[in-house]
Amino acid sequence: MEEKVEQTYLYDFYGELLNPHQREVYEKFVFEDLSLGEIALEEGISRQGVHDLIKRCTKSLEEYEEKLHLIAKFQSAKNMVGEIHQLTKQFHQTHNEAIMEEIEQISNQILEEL
Repeated sequence: MEEKVEQTYLYDFYGELLNPHQREVYEKFVFEDLSLGEIALEEGISRQGVHDLIKRCTKSLEEYEEKLHLIAKFQSAKNMVGEIHQLTKQFHQTHNEAIMEEIEQISNQILEEL
């Protein structure tokens, strides 16, 4: 996964676990796409301080994902819902009951994972 996309997912799922200062700096880096120097100037800290803070935040967020797997579960469920969507289109075209059985299996799998 691209680094910025991964950071966005990590923040979306676990960002509330950071303290307010960490959230503010991380948001500026990830969402506002400010440079380390720009953030340092705004926050009144060194560029290296911003770099270290972002690295620590990312490491913490990655550790949460390693333990909780919320992003992985979300992406898995999203993929399965996409499969259901495609199968539904096929069913409307063919009215093949085997497709409905496959949809049921996938939906059961989603429910088990949640």
